[in-house]
Amino acid sequence: MNITQTFYDSMAAQYDRLFLDWQAATREQAEILDRIFSGFGFCRDATLLDCACGIGTQAIGLAALGYRVTASDISAGELAEAAGRAEKNGVGIRFEQADFCTLSDTFSEEFAIVIAMDNALPHMLTKKDLESAVRSITGRIRPDGIFVASIRDYDSLLVNRPPYSPPYIHKTARGRRVSFQTWDWTGDNYHLTQYIIDDEGEPQVSKFECEYRATRREELTNLLLSSGCREAVWKFPEETGFYQPIVVARK
Repeated sequence: MNITQTFYDSMAAQYDRLFLDWQAATREQAEILDRIFSGFGFCRDATLLDCACGIGTQAIGLAALGYRVTASDISAGELAEAAGRAEKNGVGIRFEQADFCTLSDTFSEEFAIVIAMDNALPHMLTKKDLESAVRSITGRIRPDGIFVASIRDYDSLLVNRPPYSPPYIHKTARGRRVSFQTWDWTGDNYHLTQYIIDDEGEPQVSKFECEYRATRREELTNLLLSSGCREAVWKFPEETGFYQPIVVARK
């Protein structure tokens, strides 16, 4: 098991604590993505693969809107969490454990839309790994379909390589919850430590560790264009309302 699987398996039962209201976030993010899909000519009955689905934050909301959703992830723990949440939300989603670097090992079909949100691609720690992931993903998109992904704004972050992220502070029924990350850089790669602190009388601290590689937008754009996509368009938070830059690549 690699560090990414361990990270998400360990966080699966606590991932929703990063949100003020996870259930509301599923609806809000689905609406944002739905507007993007609609702008590229897709209706709500389109086939969709969420190839880094986590606990289902995007997949569940999109299935609730009518998209025909298949969801996969490398983490068995997060898939189990996502399946339980899908059932509670009354939506039908096909779940499969799959590495998005080798999607053809699990899926023979092509999809109208493939997504990989929440900074999933920068788990690829080398240019070669990222290229493998992009080629695998674009191979599961039908002709004229789209790939939609979000990553951190690394073009800005790489200017100063900050040692931590701004904290999120959420009020809870009995106190508050604080979540933040520390980043230890080695070149363009960094070791991330995620802290979740519940201060509801007796403070409780959860800690999770992972690795990332800062991916510049130009690098990802060039890989998409060399992997069978004919255009790649970036959309930014001030336009979409999503918290990270989003790339939309048309095959």
